[in-house]
This record gives sequence, structure tokens and C-alpha cells, in this order.
Amino acid sequence: MDLKTATALRRLRLVSAPEAVSFLLLLVCSVLKRTTDFNAVPVMGMVHGVLFILYVVFWADAWNRTKWPLKTAAFYFVLSVLPTGGFFAERKLKRAAEDEVIASRARQEGVVNA
Repeated sequence: MDLKTATALRRLRLVSAPEAVSFLLLLVCSVLKRTTDFNAVPVMGMVHGVLFILYVVFWADAWNRTKWPLKTAAFYFVLSVLPTGGFFAERKLKRAAEDEVIASRARQEGVVNA
């Protein structure tokens, strides 16, 4: 994996969890708006919107660089629209990055899969 691909995946991973947190906070603010006088929906909506746009931009960049199959790309996109999906995306991307590091080290040391 080249540096630009690894960077694209890292950016996507780093924005996944904050996007999920902002989505959950937006849902909480929506409930509070309906049940109390507290209205943070405009602010939280803007924060979540910016993070969602960043997620989609980073997702498109990662898809372009990694040449994911349509099924994998769709999976990561669907995770972005689920309230806790960003947490799963972050964990899956982190695991994939760790696996790539292990494979890279094995290639450098000349270890071949048996």
C-alpha cells in the first residue's frame, strides 16, 4: 500500500468516530428540542453536517485510491448514515490498517504465507 492510500484510509478512519458521535448528539438534541426549551439542533446540525461531508469526501478519496469493490464502498457509505455506523467503520478500518502493517513487515522480512 502506498503512502497516499494509507493516508486516505487514515483520514477516513479518523473522521468516522467524530461523525458518529455528532450524529448521536444531534439525535439527543432533537429529542431535547421536542421535550424542553433547549434547542441546540441548529448548532449540532451544522457540526454534524460538516463532519458528514468530510466523511463522504474522505470515503470517495479512499474508494478511489484503494479500488474497493462496489460492495465494500457501499458498506462504508451505509455505515456513515447509521447512527453508530461510524464506530464500526473506524474499528474495521483500524483492523485493516493493522493487518496491512503486519503483512508489510512480513514481506520485508521475507516471510511467505505457507
